[in-house]
Amino acid sequence: MHPMINVAVRAAREAGKIINRASLDLDLLRVSEKSANDFVTEVDRASEQAIIEVLLKAYPQHGILGEETGSTHGRADSEFQWIIDPLDGTTNFIHGLPMYAVSIALAHHGVVQHGVVYDPSRDELFTASRGAGAFLDNRRLRVSRRTRIEDSLIGTGFPFRRGDDLDTYLEMFKKISQRCVGLRRPGAAALDLAYVAAGRYDGFFEQGLKPWDVAAGSLLVTEAGGMVGNFTGEADFLHRGEVIAANPRVYAQMVSLLRVYAGRGQAGDAGPAA
Repeated sequence: MHPMINVAVRAAREAGKIINRASLDLDLLRVSEKSANDFVTEVDRASEQAIIEVLLKAYPQHGILGEETGSTHGRADSEFQWIIDPLDGTTNFIHGLPMYAVSIALAHHGVVQHGVVYDPSRDELFTASRGAGAFLDNRRLRVSRRTRIEDSLIGTGFPFRRGDDLDTYLEMFKKISQRCVGLRRPGAAALDLAYVAAGRYDGFFEQGLKPWDVAAGSLLVTEAGGMVGNFTGEADFLHRGEVIAANPRVYAQMVSLLRVYAGRGQAGDAGPAA
């Protein structure tokens, strides 16, 4: 395993400990609303702090892009940037629904090289390094072999922020759900992407995502033999806020169904997140 992945795994496990401890006492949790239906807890903040401490101790010259702290830590001008979501699925966590994860990725000159998605409630550790494959714990991951969307289980995420274009999403939902075996919406995009890599889903699509939601998970998918892109099927998705991920055959079918919705349905913030 690459040393940078080892450091990311250590950071993810530290965050996981904080999250698991807090999950035993949800009644004591302090929650605040960043915007309508967009929550942050003291656990998100403590988790992000723990991750940043581990990463910067090992790599003090690196930059950080965190969901809660932006780019205030580390060196903003570094060619290396860690992209962190300390608790993807905060709303699930607040309710005690065990579908959430820690996501940590390392980008070099804007290209993701290493990714870790850690599910603390199941103790499942997904890792990938560019060119070296994707793994669940120590088992090599491959995307599913299904060739038709008609046989596929597809993951998605509903728009939940005020200003999101729900009507456009419902059109997409209808179009995909009429073609596939089933649509699932657990509520943590990092985990959804890990599940595509593991072959648990055949495909996934969502709008309104931020870089920290998809940076690590997207590398898991491509290293497991899948494809990730925006709704027109191009590789520019990290800052576009829309993602399709699937095995290659299902990916092509999803792109043909969703390409007409490219660039729609975002709450006016499709540009690079601060």
